[in-house]
Amino acid sequence: MKKAKKIIIPIIVIFACLAVFLIPIPRKLKDGGTVEYNAVAYSVKNVNSLYDKGYMTGTRVRILFWTVYDDVEYRE
Repeated sequence: MKKAKKIIIPIIVIFACLAVFLIPIPRKLKDGGTVEYNAVAYSVKNVNSLYDKGYMTGTRVRILFWTVYDDVEYRE
């Protein structure tokens, strides 16, 4: 029984850490429809921002402070 507890407790801790690092929290911004999904390890931003003479649209993906994908562009 003690050996099973020694195995189960680290597994539970590992799954809890993975949940904190990988499960995103969605956030909707009031700039025209932008939605951000933020987790500790990464973030995904679906940009739809309205401006006076145009709008920005696209997707931006960041992993640990580095932008790995960015196709956000300004359109009039």
